[in-house]
Amino acid sequence: MTSGQITVAPTRRRAYRHTVLALAVLVAAGCLARRHWPVLETGALRLAVADQGWLLAGAAATGATWLCSALAQQGAVTRPLPPGRLVATQFAASAANHVLPAGLGAGAVNLRFLMRCGMPAGRSATAVAVKAAAGALARGALIVVLATACPGVLRLPPGWGGWAALTGAALGGAVLLGVRLWPRCRGALGVVLADVRAVHARPRRAAALWGGSLAFALLHALVLIAVTRAVALPLAPALVALLYLAASCAAALLPTPGGLGSLDAALGLALAAAGAPPAAAASAVLGYRLLTVWIPLLPGLLVLGILVRRRAL
Repeated sequence: MTSGQITVAPTRRRAYRHTVLALAVLVAAGCLARRHWPVLETGALRLAVADQGWLLAGAAATGATWLCSALAQQGAVTRPLPPGRLVATQFAASAANHVLPAGLGAGAVNLRFLMRCGMPAGRSATAVAVKAAAGALARGALIVVLATACPGVLRLPPGWGGWAALTGAALGGAVLLGVRLWPRCRGALGVVLADVRAVHARPRRAAALWGGSLAFALLHALVLIAVTRAVALPLAPALVALLYLAASCAAALLPTPGGLGSLDAALGLALAAAGAPPAAAASAVLGYRLLTVWIPLLPGLLVLGILVRRRAL
């Protein structure tokens, strides 16, 4: 057996596991949708007569997310990237992210784009990872700020203490494993840290990375806020933003394409737990998904095909 076969086999097994888990979550979401179909139907009818001005505001915020994603990706590298292709790539990456699980689609598209721009594979992977890490840290910081402004909203349901302890133990094991593997990975991590320092040595790049990451998360929250206003959902904007960020972080634990099923369930439950009527919560989730997934999906896939055809990816 060749080394290539040894490398590919675990990758295929991992892809199969992710696919099976994603399908299981989608099937579970379909069962829930069938069980609660009257609520979903009422929510869809309520969305049909929603305030069109607020829906247009949500659509504008959705379009701005691709600009912020491009800004963050430019901030993760030191060399200038072609702005037009960069924005188009983010639009295409958002569509690819709804086809493959756990953000693999967007990561693969951005990785290919950076390599086509002349960056080595290792540095391209580092730039994609730096952008993803900045996005996760930005979301965490926003959750802390909003949780302080809305005390008592985020709390573990009864009986979840064991899961929290299990998560802590898993994180501790990951830290110990990282310490054990440090001598072997020191060289690669040194290159990564050098790239990170080079980016933060340029104030404009650092500002683009962190500003774009923060704005990306905030704009997605603003899309949901606009939809809740459109369907007259009586929740404060800060509370809606906090619920969205917390639900999106929870949904990231399940590798479904674009969080389909997992984010919908988590977001609907979060809105309902905050006091939203079930039909209004369903309308808000459906509206958010319509603006961020279903309307841009086909154009995004078409842009992806054009970029591939023109060898930009």
